Amino acid sequence: MGHILSSAFTLFLVMDPLGNIPLFLTALRHVPASRRQKVLARELLIALVIMVIFLLAGRGLLAVLHVTQPALATAGGLILLLIAVRMMFPTPEASLRERTFEEPLIVPLAVPYTAGPSVLAIEVIMINQTPDAMPALLAAVGFAWLPTALILFFAGYLHHWLGERFLTAIERLMGMILIIVATQMLMGGVKEFFGF
Repeated sequence: MGHILSSAFTLFLVMDPLGNIPLFLTALRHVPASRRQKVLARELLIALVIMVIFLLAGRGLLAVLHVTQPALATAGGLILLLIAVRMMFPTPEASLRERTFEEPLIVPLAVPYTAGPSVLAIEVIMINQTPDAMPALLAAVGFAWLPTALILFFAGYLHHWLGERFLTAIERLMGMILIIVATQMLMGGVKEFFGF
């Protein structure tokens, strides 16, 4: 159970639902208010399906690419570190904000805002590290997706109630935690590569 919760928490941090609230609101601004919750539910479910498919196919992809475990762990640490830095020090240049002028379908809400490249990469790392723990990792994906989906489903209400400043503070706190996780993963990959 501890492994499931640890993996779920890491995925939740990488998915960064609080940081994605402004992006979701911008992407939905041209969608009629009566349709927004339906669109959100559909896109979040599509993101979950993509995450599950990628988790199931991850090991096969790595086998084709001949990627070693130390290289994967080191790359995963670097990816997490970059995400954490972006969370703590956001800039307009690093934003994933995309212009949408009609009802979004898959892009950008499902991909890349929810099931983005970083989330999919971390899934591949997790399944490669524990290839016999597929049920646990599927559960972890579900546990990470559920609170993310709830936060993003009620994005408009949360943005109104909590305010931009509070959401930014929480996102930066999550970024600090993610830096610790990224450093541990990075050091583990380097240690395994050199055989310390």
